[in-house]
Amino acid sequence: MDLLDFHGVRSLDLRLRNWYQMLLSPEFDMDQPSRKNFPGGSTDGTRVMRHPSVARGNAAKATAAQDGVELDLQRYFPYRLARLAEQVSLAVAEVYSERFALTRQEWRVLAILGMRSAIATKEIGPLTTLDKMQVSRAVQGLESRGIASRKHYPDDRRELIVALTPAGRALYRKIVPYALARETKLLGALTAEEVVVLDRVMRKLSAALA
Repeated sequence: MDLLDFHGVRSLDLRLRNWYQMLLSPEFDMDQPSRKNFPGGSTDGTRVMRHPSVARGNAAKATAAQDGVELDLQRYFPYRLARLAEQVSLAVAEVYSERFALTRQEWRVLAILGMRSAIATKEIGPLTTLDKMQVSRAVQGLESRGIASRKHYPDDRRELIVALTPAGRALYRKIVPYALARETKLLGALTAEEVVVLDRVMRKLSAALA
């Protein structure tokens, strides 16, 4: 028997001796074993090692319960809405990203340009929820592929006007049927009445947050 085996057997022997002494103790309840009967905090005689993060999580739950304040993220409306928006966005991305190799920002700018003959770059941001840098990169990406073109505003050369090129207009007309079909598929989970209610609720929340 080597040294490691010797120490292992000796440690086991000491644990068995301790358990035997506890079994003989009048405080030990055989029918209702509890953590106080065994060293290490378990009911089967094995030591329970708790990770610090688990202990902190339990402490936080205990504090929340004492304060009467709890938040279930899976039922929290802002999170549920954000998660749903991301799911819808990813579903639509299958159309413009996989089929036409457009980024999310480029797709939004393309959709705005498709409804207009031209638009000032500063007006794109509010219509697409993109910041100035995102708009600039999206326009540059579309321009590099010959989808959009930029020119200076006649009355203010500091301002740029963006428009679709003929190739960009053709791409827009090609994407739109796919995008609308995906919208129809997503809303197909709802009844016609539910679609109307959803639209009303979205408009109401948007107005309240404006």
